[in-house]
Amino acid sequence: MTAKRSPLARIASALPPGTLLVITGTVVLGAASYIHLMAAGHSLDTDGMAALSVLWTILMSVGIGLFFPVEQELTRIVAAHRVAGTGVSGILRQIAGLTLGMIVLLGAGLAWAAPLLADTFFYGHTEMVGALGLAFAAMGISNICRGVLAGLGRFGPFGWQLGIDGVLRIGLAVGFALAGVRSPLAFALILTAAPLVAALVTSVPVFRGLGRGPLDRWSGLLGGLGPLVVSTLLSQVVVNAAVVSTKLLAPEDGALVAGLLNAIVLARVPLFVFGSLQASLLSGLSTAAAAGDRAGFSRLLGRTSLVVIVLGLAGGVPATLLGPWLIEVLFKAEAGLGHAVFFWISAGTLCYMLAMVLGQALLVLHKHRLQLLGWAVATLVLIGATLLPGEVSTRVCVAYTLASFAAVLGMAVALWATFLRRPQAAAPVAAAGGEAVEPALADRS
Repeated sequence: MTAKRSPLARIASALPPGTLLVITGTVVLGAASYIHLMAAGHSLDTDGMAALSVLWTILMSVGIGLFFPVEQELTRIVAAHRVAGTGVSGILRQIAGLTLGMIVLLGAGLAWAAPLLADTFFYGHTEMVGALGLAFAAMGISNICRGVLAGLGRFGPFGWQLGIDGVLRIGLAVGFALAGVRSPLAFALILTAAPLVAALVTSVPVFRGLGRGPLDRWSGLLGGLGPLVVSTLLSQVVVNAAVVSTKLLAPEDGALVAGLLNAIVLARVPLFVFGSLQASLLSGLSTAAAAGDRAGFSRLLGRTSLVVIVLGLAGGVPATLLGPWLIEVLFKAEAGLGHAVFFWISAGTLCYMLAMVLGQALLVLHKHRLQLLGWAVATLVLIGATLLPGEVSTRVCVAYTLASFAAVLGMAVALWATFLRRPQAAAPVAAAGGEAVEPALADRS
């Protein structure tokens, strides 16, 4: 008689090998960000923490905007080559060269503007600009490694890389705090050392079994990567602009800059949880689209949006009620931020997660330009609201909420106009690659 397995066991057995390790690594790396900032908050003075806050924010916005799309495209292309039975050494050289070019251009720009950036954001410390450049390079290298591992289906090493990165960040940050380190540069360099070591440790599976493969056409490669990079950059500007805007609008108020980052990190816990749902959402929407299942596509989109709303409320209500007290206890932030700030950040995070859901749907339907347009409009709303008169902390948080709501509204209208209000097609048609795709779903804007 076969023993009845628990629901969790059945779910785990249905996942690709290594997926649970990826989830564990993601959790560790996410927790590392909180512990890193907590350790820094208890170790650095107000100006030092403000400088680290701005560096962290720029890295999480510009770095993710540039290099995470590289990881996504590399994953997709490597997976396609693997299914076709061809090697991927050629495409890896292309994308690695492209990423290296991006890193060099970023480094040159930072070197050229170092005095201005140091005076504007880092209280004259040019070494923090150098630390930012190194962190960009480390992020680019680690994203390339993760893209290859995911494309090859080697989720075990992928998860190990995430976990090692997180453990190193935690160990170094806590070690510096216990040792009495008071240098923001030391805490900034953690963002370079940890991902580089993690990528090095897991690099062997990246190069094993790549196989000799052809180069892809640059036009096709850049045609898909370009809009995705711009969309991701704009979305990261929307979600991370508050700290940088505050530094520009209130350059002498280091306590406000540092405290606002602490508030944002705390109120965005639901966004971290949502990140673990994105892969399954993309897979489900892609499957429904390939099958021409309009009803299934709409149903999954609606259910995911409901989950996001519940998640946003579950995180936003406690953050609004307890946030001012928690950031003082956890991050040693100075008092000053009120409940209204946490409310607006939480509301913005809820809208941002909904925009991410709708954006995934547009990508699956090949509506890259409409997604890009949504984030472009949101960025304009962000800039306009930030420039309005009013108290700085409230203004930048309201701007985040309005921009995220604009993205939701724009993408919802785009989905309704191009997909949801159209009638079900009679039969699916064959798309490139042999998949069955409903004609309406296969249209490109």
